[in-house]
Amino acid sequence: MYIEKRKSGKNLKYYLVHSYREKNKVEKIRKYLGINLSQQELNEQRKEAEKRILELLEEINTKVFSFTLTRKQLKVLNNYNKKIEIAHLSEKEWETFTENFVYNTNAIEGSTVTEEEVPKILIKKTVENKEEIETKGVAQAVDYIRKTNQELSSNLLLKLHELCFKGSKPFAGKFREVNVVVKNSAGQILHTGVSKEELKDYLGELIIWYHENKAKFKPLVLASILHNQFEHIHPFQDGNGRVGRLLLNFILLKNKYPPINIMLEDRQKYYKTLQEYSKNNNLKPTLQFFINQYKKTLKEVTTKIKKNKSVGTKIEDNKFCMFCKSNNIKLISKGLETDTYRCNECKKQFGITDFRRY
Repeated sequence: MYIEKRKSGKNLKYYLVHSYREKNKVEKIRKYLGINLSQQELNEQRKEAEKRILELLEEINTKVFSFTLTRKQLKVLNNYNKKIEIAHLSEKEWETFTENFVYNTNAIEGSTVTEEEVPKILIKKTVENKEEIETKGVAQAVDYIRKTNQELSSNLLLKLHELCFKGSKPFAGKFREVNVVVKNSAGQILHTGVSKEELKDYLGELIIWYHENKAKFKPLVLASILHNQFEHIHPFQDGNGRVGRLLLNFILLKNKYPPINIMLEDRQKYYKTLQEYSKNNNLKPTLQFFINQYKKTLKEVTTKIKKNKSVGTKIEDNKFCMFCKSNNIKLISKGLETDTYRCNECKKQFGITDFRRY
């Protein structure tokens, strides 16, 4: 901040000015201090003006961990949310999504379980090895984030890790006590997790930031930031990728948005978006990547169900609310050809007790 002087006839006006850059443009905040001020008056007025400018900057800017977003930048990011289709999955679609998610999220981390083997493993009563344990574990974690009423907390992250890896990793459900790095197949270090000494502080900041800022961001943007910052922190000795992708979907589901399945075939693109965030604080590649994955997810889920129908697999009729398509429904009336359902949320919102009239 600096003092700006302006002559007005025989008088001298004083202003306190703060400059900041937004993209390639310099913006200024200017506060009037007074006219023909003595040095003591100038100092006193400056202190008050500095407080007002700092308060204004807090309103204009949103701190996102290691970087800051202006109101315009925040608006640009939130506009990405308009590019996704809000669709609610039926129970059958959820079953298909879970199988796809389990296969892809484990395969990204090196699992050799094939896509065809996943449904068979999920219905097995006993498992034979660590990969099968993690196949069933990730499916249990997906079911958990669908049904839990918990808010984001350290305990939630520990629970997801425990569900995924209990029985396959001795440190399941525990934050790491060692330092970790992420390497590629050639042994090059791609990312270094925060130090074990700083881990507790970084996780605390992540959770506090979420609760203080969640109302400012659209669901896709909020979920992307939390996912990327979680991966940047890398709080577990192993299994960070899988828990991070569950966290991504936890935030989306919390906001009544459909889940995202990140495909194995797009693994390298996914890694590049994470590096762009960690190195350059750039969230846009992540948002565009997730939008594309959304489209692939919905296409794959519906295509598989149609394929199953075409080969004679018996699938129950989809049952969903007539308004929002939620599958959390209650039967309203029996029909000759179709039944009528509604969800409690729509009943509360619209005050409708009988959908047959609408």
